[in-house]
Amino acid sequence: MVPNPTIMQAVERLDYRVTVGDIAAQAGLDINLAQQGLLALASDAGGHLQVAESGEVVYLFPKNFRNVLRNKFLRLRLKEWWAKVWRVLFYLIRISFGIVLLASIVLIVVAIALIVMAMNSSRDNDNDSGGGGGIFLPNFWFTPDFFWIFYPNYYDDRPYERRRRRSRNAEGNRLNFLEAIFSFLFGDGNPNADLEERRWQTIGTVIRNHRGAVVAEQIAPYLDNVGQGYGHEYEDFMIPVLSRFNGRPEVSPEGGIVYHFPELQTTAAQNRPRSVPAYLEEIPWRFSAAGAGQIILAVGLGGLNLIGALVLGSLLADGTAAAELGGLVAFVQSIYWLLLGYGTAFLGVPLVRYFWIQWRNSKLAIRNQNRRQRALRLNQAEPELQQKLAYAEQFATEMVVSEKDLAYTTETDLLEQEVERSDQIDAEWQRRLNESS
Repeated sequence: MVPNPTIMQAVERLDYRVTVGDIAAQAGLDINLAQQGLLALASDAGGHLQVAESGEVVYLFPKNFRNVLRNKFLRLRLKEWWAKVWRVLFYLIRISFGIVLLASIVLIVVAIALIVMAMNSSRDNDNDSGGGGGIFLPNFWFTPDFFWIFYPNYYDDRPYERRRRRSRNAEGNRLNFLEAIFSFLFGDGNPNADLEERRWQTIGTVIRNHRGAVVAEQIAPYLDNVGQGYGHEYEDFMIPVLSRFNGRPEVSPEGGIVYHFPELQTTAAQNRPRSVPAYLEEIPWRFSAAGAGQIILAVGLGGLNLIGALVLGSLLADGTAAAELGGLVAFVQSIYWLLLGYGTAFLGVPLVRYFWIQWRNSKLAIRNQNRRQRALRLNQAEPELQQKLAYAEQFATEMVVSEKDLAYTTETDLLEQEVERSDQIDAEWQRRLNESS
């Protein structure tokens, strides 16, 4: 069984000595999954079990357990290698769209220039007698400043402008031109890709902060679908939480329901309450992480590419120019529809994505607002809710399994432990004899 990376990270954050409840709360994992994962990790990484007098189990891991696993599992090494390779490949994929755009513009401009020059040459031959037909000259301006497309702030690169741009990009925008093209086309990924992970980590922390006993109103601000009518009244939305953290409902004398999670009440170290947000807030989707100037540049180049493709299409309409010139012009004609399709998609895809983001963010805002309202209702607790909170306090407790509470540990031989603890064992037997008498 391959170790769960989430459990490994949680073990490191909790200083390598943990209980099942610690892992479930820290990582937001199902209790059974956390227990199985810890057992597998302890087996593979050379971890130890520490058992308290009360029967609670603590898992102790060496601080170099990742090195142990890395040496043991070739698959982990290959996975780490592929992660590094994929970062390079994905970067090449990202910049390829900008390179294709620039290559498309260059091909179109050069092909148009060759066709126009051929047309002018033909007219020159027709009018070599000195007639007044005139000469058509293409108005192209090729200077070293053409390379401004790679560096859009070429003309305002003064210290003041640099400071202003750094201030404007304080959010951490470090995209270069080619990366900005990909961001303009496809965005920058789902900002809430870790939403479920954040949700369960926060719920586990809330339960742990309240020492293993909560009411539904304390959990509702972190859930999406809390139901309506009887489904909401009977708190069906708490079933997934009970299943994940192995909890059980308790009914108060007044008929209110509180939720008790014994597994999350056991910890390997004294925990102080951790701060959590009042409600789970989804991050709105952004159209692009590129700067405003980069987006304007991308639109401008996309428009130039599309207009150039349309002009080229009109020049290639009769097919005579390509047949006569051959070479590059013939090649461009053979891929003309690819150039036109890329130019259309370059502007069409971001346009569709813009409206899709607006629609998605409107739905996202409604979900955030609903969770916020549930958090406000919790802060303005009515008498009935206050009774439930008071009843939950009866089940709230925390058991810390310290070194002195251990009955045995797999770190050393059992016989050695019995010799070391002989005085403690004798004292325990004497206490039991006194109690029986």
